[in-house]
Amino acid sequence: MNKSQDITHLLRDWSDGRREALDELLPLVYNELHRQAAHFLRRESQDHTLQTTALIHEAYLKLINQKNTHWESRTHFFAISAQLMRRILVDYARTKHREKRGGEMEKVALEEIGEIAVGDNKSVDLIELDEVLSKLSEFDEQQAQIVELRYFSGLSLDETAEVMKISRATVARDWNVAKAWLRRELTR
Repeated sequence: MNKSQDITHLLRDWSDGRREALDELLPLVYNELHRQAAHFLRRESQDHTLQTTALIHEAYLKLINQKNTHWESRTHFFAISAQLMRRILVDYARTKHREKRGGEMEKVALEEIGEIAVGDNKSVDLIELDEVLSKLSEFDEQQAQIVELRYFSGLSLDETAEVMKISRATVARDWNVAKAWLRRELTR
């Protein structure tokens, strides 16, 4: 069995209630969780105080408290972990903004999906991005989920298609439409 199959097997065991599987799972997923957290934090402003390890630990605590989640695969697990990291960072940015009241909002770089960034503006407020994604999900939840999986999780088109159980062509088409919509909304 390869590492990916081991992770999927352990996730299914954990879903079935075998708590020991969680102990075996952590060493196998830690490096990927670290990569995801670092990916998120690279987009944050230089003065961001949340560290990679703290983000991993917060996300991990939320992951192990997931009730009634049937883990389908390694990719599904990492997609959920990315959603949790996004929520943690948005909550952190909101809290920091409330503390400053009127201070600078947290900015995230959009270089990885530069098609969304317009002109010289290569960053956008994290809270604004979250709000725009929420707006997108109101009328097209699939496109919003694709953006979340591609941008926040760093999943490929194929991995996104696997998680969502749709074709790669559908993911590619919706990804392009969602990027254009986001570009328009973020430049208003």
